[in-house]
Amino acid sequence: MTRAAEAALLFGAALLAALGVTMVNLVGGGGLDAQVALTFMTMAIAFGAVHVAIRSFAPEATATLLPPVALVSAFGMIEIYRLDPYRASLQRWWLLLGAAAAIVTLAWLSRTGLNALRRYRNVMFLLGVGLLLLPMLPTTGGLPVRGLEANGSRLWILVDLGFVQLNFQPGEVAKILFVGFLAAYLADRNLALTGARRKIGPLAIPEPRQLAPLVLVWAASLGVLVVQRDLGASLLLFAVFVAVLYAATGSGGYLTGGALLATVGAVASWRLFDHVDRRVTAWLRPFSDYEDAGYQIAQGIFALGTGSLSGAGPGLGRPDLIPFASTDFIFAAVGEEFGFAGSVAVLCSYALIVATGFGIALRTRDPFRKLLAAGLAFGLGVQVFLIIGGVVRVVPLTGITLPFMSYGGSSLLGNFVLVAMLARISHEEAA
Repeated sequence: MTRAAEAALLFGAALLAALGVTMVNLVGGGGLDAQVALTFMTMAIAFGAVHVAIRSFAPEATATLLPPVALVSAFGMIEIYRLDPYRASLQRWWLLLGAAAAIVTLAWLSRTGLNALRRYRNVMFLLGVGLLLLPMLPTTGGLPVRGLEANGSRLWILVDLGFVQLNFQPGEVAKILFVGFLAAYLADRNLALTGARRKIGPLAIPEPRQLAPLVLVWAASLGVLVVQRDLGASLLLFAVFVAVLYAATGSGGYLTGGALLATVGAVASWRLFDHVDRRVTAWLRPFSDYEDAGYQIAQGIFALGTGSLSGAGPGLGRPDLIPFASTDFIFAAVGEEFGFAGSVAVLCSYALIVATGFGIALRTRDPFRKLLAAGLAFGLGVQVFLIIGGVVRVVPLTGITLPFMSYGGSSLLGNFVLVAMLARISHEEAA
């Protein structure tokens, strides 16, 4: 794909978002107004600016990465506007800030190169741990940054700037830092992990001192589950940890061990924690407790079922009946109003983003860049699987956001930085 074709597809995504907002307005008795113009301008400026930045700072990067991101963002913008116009206005600002974060990342990496991240792997680890611990700050007091509890989980922080208060989920940035740490550590210790082994019966494992930092990452993922009551972030961190470890060593034993640890942790969490038990019950039997734990999942099933092949149309469904539709269940809202066709378009777009990321990893010869691209792509793919799988009842609902679609500024900022890093990896390999 050429850069001109990439620009045309980005322009088409902006038109799609504006058309969707127009249709929502028409259903409500309105028409072309400032909201339509603002939506088109925001999408065009945000993705146009990232497109120009890639041409300037990573000209050899693949052109198949940004268009599917713009498409899922357009779907998300339409549904957020349909559900809550005020949140849509905030989402437009976050989209611009996310694009700015991507541009800054590309500009900085063009000066230092990705190997600068490799040199600061311990700093990335400490920053990641610090970000994960921020939500545990006191929820009251005079601090400008305070912890925030929402829906029984401590995932958020409240940043009080005096004239405005912002909610931020630091785990969205922490996951990128952890991937960077793992990629750098495993690239430097690959021979130690695959070479010297210690026999324990029929098993051969690496030297314990080589595994110590990796065990800390696993412990951090469990700590997130226990302390912050966040099942989604815990699963995401541990899955990425196991995947990057396997990519670095090629040893299937790590996959087997990771699967066993995940199974033991999942069963123990189900038995020990009430909030995990509620989610498992809602997953297995949503209609047995329809008015309480199963209500959200049941409404999502109804929405997907009424969407049929082509959907009710933007503004003509009732996704407003689904609790937290603009965050946790935005895929169900798309399924109702855009139908099976729109749902498949979203799934294919995510599949293309993840496949492009893995393609970058496969083409990359440098161990650090290879593991970094694989970890970023896998982390995005797992996040999409967990939230969409929760909506369609493939897995228990975890409550994490759907990248680029769900309402939320921290998710947009983190994932735009992720896309910028993948683009830079692609450029450095091609160049």
